This record gives sequence, structure tokens and C-alpha cells, in this order.
Amino acid sequence: VQLQASGGGLVQAGGSLRLSCAASGRTYGIYAVAWFRQAPGKEREFVVSMSWSGRNPYYADSVKGRFTISRDNAENTAYLQMNSLKPEDTAVYYCAARNNVGRTYHWWGQGTLVTVSS
Repeated sequence: VQLQASGGGLVQAGGSLRLSCAASGRTYGIYAVAWFRQAPGKEREFVVSMSWSGRNPYYADSVKGRFTISRDNAENTAYLQMNSLKPEDTAVYYCAARNNVGRTYHWWGQGTLVTVSS
């Protein structure tokens, strides 16, 4: 499975961005998809996950109510709609996917930078 993340950019606080995560290859093996982020000087942190079927989204408290994960089944693409962005959301965002064995995310995209200015 290959993941291609895109959609990052520079936005003012309070603005919105939508990130995309296009999956290719043996996508039938994907059980769940997630977004993680890593801010400068900080460890990578979990943002949100969802089953590949589009069910059971689970959000980190820091983004709950502002971010929404979704999936376009026809295009094998997952999205992260980010609204009401804050400067503390500035990070490199990574999409990741896993199969149904364990909870380790096996496949990772290359990351896309989101910068929120105050």
C-alpha cells in the first residue's frame, strides 16, 4: 500500500484546510486510516482515525469539533477537513493506514506541512 498526502499550506488562524490521503496498491488490505502530526521540536501525536469503511471515527481531544475525517470510496482517498485552525495546529501531517492485525500503522504517507499564522 502506498499513501500520498497532500493539501497542506499556509493559512491564517480561524481558517480552513482540507488534507487528502490517496491510497494505491493493495488497498483491500487496509482496515483503518489515521492522521498524525508532528510539530517542530515535538513528538508525533495522534489526530484522528477511522475504519477504512468510513465508520467509527475517533478524534484527539485537541481537534474534536474542529476536524472531520472522511473517505471517498470510489477514489480510495481519505480526507481531513480542518476548520477553525489555531497556531498550535502547525505541524507536518501524516496519513497512515493499517491492516486488521494489531493496532500498528504499517503504511505511512510522506507528510504535508500545515502552517497556521496568528
